[in-house]
Amino acid sequence: MSGDIEDKPQPLLEHLIELRQRLMWAVGAFFVAFLVCFYFAKQLFNILVLPFKWSVEWAGLTHRNVELIYTAPQEFFFTQIKVAMFSALVIAFPVIAQQVYKFVAPGLYKNERAAFLPFLIASPILFLIGAALVYFFFTPMVMWFFLSMEQGGGEGQVSIQLLPKVSEYLSLIMSLILAFGLVFQLPVISSLLVRAGFITSQTLAEKRKYAIVIAFVVAAVLTPPDPVSQIGLALPAILLYEISIYTARLIERQRASASNAQDAENEVAATQGEAE
Repeated sequence: MSGDIEDKPQPLLEHLIELRQRLMWAVGAFFVAFLVCFYFAKQLFNILVLPFKWSVEWAGLTHRNVELIYTAPQEFFFTQIKVAMFSALVIAFPVIAQQVYKFVAPGLYKNERAAFLPFLIASPILFLIGAALVYFFFTPMVMWFFLSMEQGGGEGQVSIQLLPKVSEYLSLIMSLILAFGLVFQLPVISSLLVRAGFITSQTLAEKRKYAIVIAFVVAAVLTPPDPVSQIGLALPAILLYEISIYTARLIERQRASASNAQDAENEVAATQGEAE
């Protein structure tokens, strides 16, 4: 990757040409991934329905078939387009991130590149961890919570069953994945801010009580209106905030050690200069 990056100054026209090239690669990667994902859209949607099947088993409704419906002729078609777009963005993200880095890197110093690249790698990994937590745990738990409200029918009762629409189920799981994926970026964002000198670990520690309140507010906005998913997002957010404080302290210690080493080298050089 570094072989394609030049440090020499470039005029505005060359920057625009470079930007167009990077955008073409990014859009092309997304478009190709979208075509492949749209071809397999039904299979991908069936994979996304697996957490619903697990929740049915958790609820003890093994005798029941898992069913989803669509009430408009075009609803499932547009649902498949959304599935293909979401999957294509995930698949094409490495190419998109690479193009962003190649465009930005010439304007950075070598030490800034070395600091930026690990965060570019950590960001998708943390997003995938958040998405996996949603897929394997929180979505089944949320659907189990909704299934527990069903009414079996009988004397004096009507039968009430959960029959989700394909579009609404997809919106639910996509909103949860995006919410958890963004929240899991907290250590990356805080680490970048600490490296840039905008905040310190002490600032993060002092604002902890406000962060807890904000975590629950954000969880209430980003998740469906049920306490299970809201608490499920707020608690990891608070834990990630504590991890951010710890990471900030590590960065500050590394910076202090590097500064002390540099001061020692300067003293040695000054001493040798005086001796000569």
